[in-house]
Amino acid sequence: MRTRRRPHLLLPLALLISPALVSAGEGAHGASPMVWLSLAAILLVAKLGGELAVRVKQPPVLGELCAGILLGNLGLLGFHGFDHTADLPSVSFLAELGVVLLLFEVGLESTLTEMKKVAPQSGLVAVIGVVGPMVMGFGVTSWLLPNESMPAHLFVGATLCATSVGITARVLQDLKAIDRVESKIILGAAVIDDVLGLIVLAVVASIASSGSMPDTWGLLQIVGLATGFLLGALILGAYVMPGVFRAASHLRAPGVLAAIAIGLCLLLAGLAALAGLAAIVGAFAAGLILDEVHVRPFGKKSARDLSEYVAPIVGVLAPIFFVRTGMMVDLSGLSAEPLILAGALSVVAIIGKLVAGLGVVGGTKADRFTVGIGMIPRGEVGLIFANVGASISVAGVPVIVPDVYMAIVLMVMITTVITPPWLSVQLAKLNRREAANTSGSE
Repeated sequence: MRTRRRPHLLLPLALLISPALVSAGEGAHGASPMVWLSLAAILLVAKLGGELAVRVKQPPVLGELCAGILLGNLGLLGFHGFDHTADLPSVSFLAELGVVLLLFEVGLESTLTEMKKVAPQSGLVAVIGVVGPMVMGFGVTSWLLPNESMPAHLFVGATLCATSVGITARVLQDLKAIDRVESKIILGAAVIDDVLGLIVLAVVASIASSGSMPDTWGLLQIVGLATGFLLGALILGAYVMPGVFRAASHLRAPGVLAAIAIGLCLLLAGLAALAGLAAIVGAFAAGLILDEVHVRPFGKKSARDLSEYVAPIVGVLAPIFFVRTGMMVDLSGLSAEPLILAGALSVVAIIGKLVAGLGVVGGTKADRFTVGIGMIPRGEVGLIFANVGASISVAGVPVIVPDVYMAIVLMVMITTVITPPWLSVQLAKLNRREAANTSGSE
């Protein structure tokens, strides 16, 4: 009888150490002392920032982001030890690995079966919630930043498409409203948003990489490539991977399930990158295609059981991404322009998702305004989109320049902060209204 093994606790540490050791040019014998000290500081401030955020009833990601902004701008106080930390190859790689695994974990929480169940009610909400904010975001940047490139306007619009399913789910859970019909529609639409948003990201990233708008045929090719990749991943998951997982279940080495699952994540991330798409598209697809058929040979009931293996790694690496994102916000050049842009983007980001609530049709009793509020937070997904844009350059200039990057980060923070209290007030109103209707009918 095979004994059940707990996830190997040294795996996160191994993932943390290995890239730094092989990083070129950071030290004569592997990583320099500054790399180790910087990583230690990033992890410590991330957890402290996350703890402070939780204590004031905000998502941990918000605290990690604020901690990164503080750490990256210590130069304004005369301490310059972290001025170039965000640019270190080791830190950059670990942040990218963290976000790839984070999207893999999000995919694990989103099964195709559940998406089919909620698609009739949530599908229209998701489509409106993607198209509306993107069009409005494009319009705002075209108006306020007329000298920026077309890919820049498209990328800003793409960042507004996202909905953070993790933050929304946590808020609804804390409010004990997870079983409400509005909650089911919100979470379903947020998951579909992720899929649509990643397709949009793939299209926009391809346009940005080429530096110009393609013709109609070129645009259809890009959309086809993104859609085809996701469909190909689904076929791979349905017809190839079950046999691979069954064969792997006969291996007796520890950690086989985790290694195969994460290996699949990295494989699809690499294939997505080879196809000219963002690596996170492949990572999300990897999580999405895993279901009970794949994990059952290992004695698991659901792909969500993989979270006990993946969550500790994500808990170490994802905060590096969020802190690094905050560190890339340079407050030394703070001016009115990024603040005005942040305010305008926040307004259209909120309106765009509130309008998405109009997609609630079909005779359901769900409150449209509540659904719209639940779709507002951008959270980690919006930050991921912004980082992809900042990493793409056209003629040596990043598609997302520092001022626009700062505005996007501020927009993400604003939409993330306002949603929990707003949703709480709105659900309290609904509960009072329903209680009044119940007592009135008796």
